[in-house]
Amino acid sequence: MTNEAIQEGVPSDHFAIFSSQTAKIKYSYNKIREVKSYRVGELFSAYRDILWDDGRHKYNVSSFIGEIDEILLGERFSAFDQSTLDNLIGTLRQRGNSNATINRKMAALSKLLRKAHKMGDIHSLPEFRRQKERAGRIRFLEKDEEARLFAAIRSRSEDAYRLSVFLVDTGCRLGEALGLIWNDIQEHRVSFWITKSGRSRTIPMTARVKEVIKLPVTEGRRPKGPFTRFSQAQFRAIWNEAKAEVGLAADEQVVPHILRHTCASRLVQGGIDIRRVQMWLGHQTLSMTMRYAHLATNDLDGCVFVLETPRCDGATKGAENSMFSSPVTTPTSSKPARKPKSEAAAVKVSRKSFRAN
Repeated sequence: MTNEAIQEGVPSDHFAIFSSQTAKIKYSYNKIREVKSYRVGELFSAYRDILWDDGRHKYNVSSFIGEIDEILLGERFSAFDQSTLDNLIGTLRQRGNSNATINRKMAALSKLLRKAHKMGDIHSLPEFRRQKERAGRIRFLEKDEEARLFAAIRSRSEDAYRLSVFLVDTGCRLGEALGLIWNDIQEHRVSFWITKSGRSRTIPMTARVKEVIKLPVTEGRRPKGPFTRFSQAQFRAIWNEAKAEVGLAADEQVVPHILRHTCASRLVQGGIDIRRVQMWLGHQTLSMTMRYAHLATNDLDGCVFVLETPRCDGATKGAENSMFSSPVTTPTSSKPARKPKSEAAAVKVSRKSFRAN
């Protein structure tokens, strides 16, 4: 770069290189762009169809982003700083949002802002920290509750009853069941392709699942799948009527999703290991399945035997052959064991050889 160019402040060939013995610094001029500002709602309109598939989840995200935009008063920004995020979380908490709800809303916002940052719409991002959630009690149906509820559902709709049995024995989500087509059912197995995690899974069917997927022979065109005649709204309406009939109207946790919890709980209580339960349910991470781990109490039964064993010497003598005995806990005799004759002879030979030398 010439002295004239330096004096005039004009870059040569779009950039300048200054060299020294220890460093080389390059200044670039050709990547400067105008900084614009956007509302959260505008970013969502631009990227919602790219980031989220159509469905209930996308509808919920739309509601989350709309509330966030309303809290921010439609403010435009080119950088989303940490103080803005902290104030947003504080406002949500003042509105009565639990930490779990805040996490869901912040997950949607984080996904949107990361996309906008990658596309160059905003030039800085805050640190999203997951709020600590309490492990809530998982509600599942007892056998008698299932029998009463399903009988009330069946009296209203045979198709709704078939769907209920399918949900509780497969543990699938309601949307996964409604999206099934006949090609997804092969012999003794059923495959779920439209899932929340985006990962397909195939599981075997129980005997009663094989029965309820069979449609009665009727005239007219066959539906695309065993439950495609139903919508979520129709099934939930029948569910709520039956729930009220059997006296469960006041229980807010008795929703169709409880059938998935019930399936998972029965698997764990029956001795199925957590990893296989994860595969059955299609959980993306093992931590989601660990919510049911406390139900696996069969493995702890042996602990009772140890705690109830008396501490006196006479009572512990019979524990030597117990499956719970160990070198540390097994009592030993105070007298040294007598050595075998062959071993004693070997010791005498070694002593003689030592004296000879």
